[in-house]
Amino acid sequence: MPILNANAAVWSLEEAGERRMIARGRYIPEAAVWLDNRPRPIPAGGAGNTAQAGFYLMMPFQLEGRDEVLWVNRGWAPRNNERRESLPPIETPAGIVNIEGLVFAHPGKVYALGTEGDNVDPNKPRIAQNFDLRRESLLHGWVQAPFILRLEESGVSDGLLREWAPLTSGVDRHYAYAFQWFALAFAGFVFWLLSGLRQYRPGNVVNGDLG
Repeated sequence: MPILNANAAVWSLEEAGERRMIARGRYIPEAAVWLDNRPRPIPAGGAGNTAQAGFYLMMPFQLEGRDEVLWVNRGWAPRNNERRESLPPIETPAGIVNIEGLVFAHPGKVYALGTEGDNVDPNKPRIAQNFDLRRESLLHGWVQAPFILRLEESGVSDGLLREWAPLTSGVDRHYAYAFQWFALAFAGFVFWLLSGLRQYRPGNVVNGDLG
């Protein structure tokens, strides 16, 4: 499908969900949200230490020529296990830039004990467990897109990993379910067949009658 342009129109999640989108504007690094306890992204080949925990960097992106902010998942960075409150060193381009990625409703959720308190400074980078678009809109008082953009840039040395797993339609899960049901059906047929043969084997026949 055609690539959408975030600067060209006001898009809804229904229109843009899981579509590729480009955007032009500037990052607002002082309002970044670091999402904690996120596993390292699994690349297409499945290689890498996926058990390593880290952060997703959510950063607002002011669209050029529009009074609208687009939240961007810029990628993953490892956590400092010795200083858990220390943020990874990353680079953010200054000025107007062009970005491209895929549209999602949210960056994924993790289990969290309680919720983030209300006494947060929206103009300072902070660590959070989950990301709430509506809450961010209220905290900052700005107009923002009803979705996030997961950045798909590669070969950019900014301290972030973007080895995302490819999107699938979920058909593999249906194949697995179908295989399980066919296997159960086959096992049931074999059991029925063996049970029938056991009843009619020659040892169970006496004087021409069934024993």
